[in-house]
Amino acid sequence: MGSRKHNMATQLKEARKSKAFAKITNCPTSPRKMRLVADLVRGVEVEKALQILKFSSKEAATNLEKLLLSAIANWQAKNEDASIEDAGLFVKSICVDSAGMLKRLRPAPQGRAHRIRKRSNHVTLELGTKIKSN
Repeated sequence: MGSRKHNMATQLKEARKSKAFAKITNCPTSPRKMRLVADLVRGVEVEKALQILKFSSKEAATNLEKLLLSAIANWQAKNEDASIEDAGLFVKSICVDSAGMLKRLRPAPQGRAHRIRKRSNHVTLELGTKIKSN
């Protein structure tokens, strides 16, 4: 007997239950540097992605590794009965957006000043399962 709005809300809640994601906001790395690492793990199985991030020499990899572990923990919280190995978890989508910039001044020759833009980013990571869990 619920209204259309209520039905839609319940539908969205059900859809959100099956999704597991995690976010980093205002991570103080330039989005370009973060994207280089994010591209390495997009669409990769979770175990393999963790290995890639662990042995990557990039600094951004440590932040992404923490994010991936957080997303896995979120998935486990939603699916307490299922095991990670059986579900076939993989990185469904990983999205890097630019966040606010800190603008700083660097002294330049002849009394001038150059503006330094210290960039930061937001990362959203979503996990998917290869096998549908009923």
